[in-house]
Parts: sequence; structure tokens; C-alpha cells
Amino acid sequence: MTATQRIAVGVVITASCAAWVAGCAIGSNGSKTGALGPQKVRPVHAHGSAVRLIGDGSTAYTGAQPHLPRPERLRPGQKPPQFVVFSWDGAGEDSQKLFSHFRKLSKANHATMTYFLSGVYMLPEEKRDLYKPPEHSEGSSDIGFNDEQGIADTVKQLRLAWLEGNEIGTHFNGHFCGKNGGVGEWSVAQWMSEIAQAKKFVKSWKTNSGMEKAAPLPFDYDKELIGARTPCLEGQKNFVKAASKLGFRYDTSGVNDQVWPKKREGLWDLSMQLVPFPGHSYEQLTMDYNFMVNQSGTQTQGDPDKFDYWGDQMRDGLLKGFRRAYQGNRAPLVIGNHFESWNGGTYMRAVDEVVESVCNKPDVRCVSFHQLADWLDAQDPQTLAKLRTLKVGQAPKQGWASFLSGHPAPAPKGAPGAPAAKQ
Repeated sequence: MTATQRIAVGVVITASCAAWVAGCAIGSNGSKTGALGPQKVRPVHAHGSAVRLIGDGSTAYTGAQPHLPRPERLRPGQKPPQFVVFSWDGAGEDSQKLFSHFRKLSKANHATMTYFLSGVYMLPEEKRDLYKPPEHSEGSSDIGFNDEQGIADTVKQLRLAWLEGNEIGTHFNGHFCGKNGGVGEWSVAQWMSEIAQAKKFVKSWKTNSGMEKAAPLPFDYDKELIGARTPCLEGQKNFVKAASKLGFRYDTSGVNDQVWPKKREGLWDLSMQLVPFPGHSYEQLTMDYNFMVNQSGTQTQGDPDKFDYWGDQMRDGLLKGFRRAYQGNRAPLVIGNHFESWNGGTYMRAVDEVVESVCNKPDVRCVSFHQLADWLDAQDPQTLAKLRTLKVGQAPKQGWASFLSGHPAPAPKGAPGAPAAKQ
């Protein structure tokens, strides 16, 4: 897989505190604190004691995901945490080793992330005819397929990422954009076919690659997969309808302002956002590709003398957007990127610096979309509705304690945010 294949438009387990990806400490009430703040700790099954192979053994049920904190409902007058989501389109491990790099960066900075896997990265080139894309001939793909080593390397990173508390979503398969059969023209039924195939390639990678003796991915992908971002941010309308039928919980295929999210077709709309673009009067989408297009056009390797400036421009734009929310309405900041080396890798450097700058600040939670959706589902709907009245960068004039002083309704028993059952 090459960097140019990832272009999008506009776009052993332990329960010990030391092993927690988010970093933790024992609070006075016995809870653990970390990237998601004080949380009730879910039990972690010993990995070898709860394994149930699924299908050909490409995936397996191994118990609840480690390091997935239990969300808690905001208390009256409590200032919301500042969520930041870093997400990756077409996640796979190739010679650049950026998947493993950002896994390690996450661990070092009390963060978890979302990795949107392209299903064809689990399918070897010689088996390409197994893919039957809508509106295209079988075996077609605008981002190619993979080889045995690429699949093995990607599986290793997916396995470790999930065990560390990160989310594995989907970026679907062939990445078809634009006219003449692009995803923007697909029907609901075609989207359902594409999603089913993306799942199938993940659930049968051992058979398709011939690596039957390899260790499985440690999750049930039918249950793990709860959200996605469409190629080129196209086709969102019909994708959301299909995803709603399939029980997905969120979509992040749109463009929005930095305001609190709401649901559409039963899914949380966790779209990427517009943030200040240093040196310009207009705002910029929170994605590496968009920064590149507005700096060097579609040329992925522009003027080397400008690489540092361009990277600083992306970093500073994201930081301006972060500060605007952190000091203002506390709306979640959603950032999307690709594992790429455009303009000398300057955008990867920018993401490194943003992660290191923001994820260790007080009240900041660098989380996956799964964790953000869990938290949103745990809140009183009236509280979220009130948060949505705040405009971009707008902090409550009377302060948070007064703004959210009402007593939120208790979460129903068994619902996210409800008190944990006594053991």
C-alpha cells in the first residue's frame, strides 16, 4: 500500500493499573482515572480464558475490550470534558510503519484513537475477484489490494490497537469517488453490500491469505464495527440510512462547525469540523488532505522549502480550533487523517505535535469515536440539548456551574451512565 493509495477528498492482557493505555491512578473512591477521567473499571477477562473463535478463526470473541472505560453522566453544574478524536482513514501498516507509530504515540500521551480499516487491505491481490464493488467490475479497487506481508503487518497492528483500547472502524473497500459509479451515487442496498463485504474480508483474512495458523483478531467485528467515514466524504445520505438499518451508532462523513453533535437517522453525527486556517480569512477542514490541497494543490510533494511552514500551519490551525473549544463551548474536536507522506511527511509531524500538546491537558480526553458515542449516550438528552445552544467558541456567560445547574434525570437502570450494579 502506497501513500498515494490513501487519498480522500476534502477528506498479554492485564488488568493492572500500569497496563492501562489511558494511564491511571487509583482514586479515593476506588475508581481509576485516565484519559476519560474518573471511570468505573470494567472487568478484563484473561485473554486466554475467554477465547471463542469465529468462522475460520480470523476473528475471535475474547471478552470485553480492555481499557474501554464506563462513561458517567455529568453532575449538576459540572463543566463538560474536552473531547478530542484523532481518526485515520484507510488504516493499514505498510513500509512507512505509521500505524505502529501512532499507536505508540497514543500510549505515551494518554490517548486512544479510531482506525478506519479498508477491507481490501485484508485481501491479497490474487484474491481480488472476491470483491464485487457496486457500479464497478469485480476485482476493481482505486486503492489496490494487499500482499501476505502487508496483511500480516496490518493484522498485528489491529490486534494490538484493539487490546490497547483503540477502535477499529471501517473505510469500506475500493475507495471509489466522483462520478461514474463513485460512492456518492450508491443506493442504500449498494451501501449494505459494500459494508457486508468490508466485514467479510476482515472475518476471512486467514482463509484468503493462507495464514491459517496465525493468531486471530481478538474481537467480533460484527459487534465491534459501529461507525465509519465514507471515501471522499461522499455518499453520506444513503450510507447513513444503510448504517442505521445495520445498527451502527455514529457517522463521521460530513463537515460541521465546532458545536455539540446531534443524531441523524438514529446515528450520532460526529463529522469533522472547520477550524481557523492561519494566514487566511476562511476556515479549514480538520483533515490532512484538505490542508495539502490548500497549500500545494493535488501535488502531494510540493516545494520542499515550504514543508515546515505548511506543517506548522496545520498544527497551529488545529491548536486554534482546540483552544476555541477548550476555552469556549467544549464541543468535541474531531480530526481526520491518513497514513501518508505528503509534502515530506509534514502533516504527520503536525499531528504528532498536536497530540503531544493537547492530550495531557486538564479535563482533556483524547478518545475514539466509540468512547465519545458511549459518553454522549450516557448523558441526559436535555443536557446535550442545552450544550447545543452554545455557538462556536461560546462559553456560558454565567459560567458552567450556573449553565448546567439543573438536575439531570438519572440514567435508566442498565443504560450507559447508570450506576454500576453492585457486585
